[in-house]
Amino acid sequence: MSRSSVVVLDYGSGNLRSAVRALERAGADVTLTADRAAAADADGLVVPGVGAFAACMRGLLGVRGPELIGRRLAGGRPVLGICVGMQVLFETGIEHGVTTQGCGEWPGVVERLQAPVVPHMGWNTVEPPAGTALYEGIEQERFYFVHSYAVRDWTLVTNDRTRAPLVTWAEHGGDRFVAAVENGPLTATQFHPEKSGDAGAALLRNWVRSL
Repeated sequence: MSRSSVVVLDYGSGNLRSAVRALERAGADVTLTADRAAAADADGLVVPGVGAFAACMRGLLGVRGPELIGRRLAGGRPVLGICVGMQVLFETGIEHGVTTQGCGEWPGVVERLQAPVVPHMGWNTVEPPAGTALYEGIEQERFYFVHSYAVRDWTLVTNDRTRAPLVTWAEHGGDRFVAAVENGPLTATQFHPEKSGDAGAALLRNWVRSL
């Protein structure tokens, strides 16, 4: 069997090499590039992200990332967002009183965690939903988080007109937040699978196998 092709979108966000290596170990042929044709044609597109929401959106807009993501999803072609790469898929982010428009693939606001200790840094359990494919075989595992902001309220309602997204939750300091979403071709994790040891490697293998 041929290996699935995956593009990790290079738009100026840091920490890309670890994602590339993790995806290669998961069984994909991986290219790190901002080339639109390569990103459009790949079996899977990964949108990484570290740092501030606004800075990541500036970088994405610079390579026409929102348009690229939207076109892939319109054609049913898989996209995986990681950390801030997940956050920018939502409508808006609010940091230090500044509101920034996101890609708008999902309704919702990325806001500061309301926990005694922020950032949320380290290993944490998650609550995978019934029917998950992303966590197959790793439903009880822990994953590695590094973030101060998250989506704390899932607002998308489908009313059974389309299949409802599968939402994974986690908790830090008594504050619940969205830890991952599986929504047809669009998948995203607030945690870093590439930093999550064997559990993260298994999750990436599950995603690569789905391409």
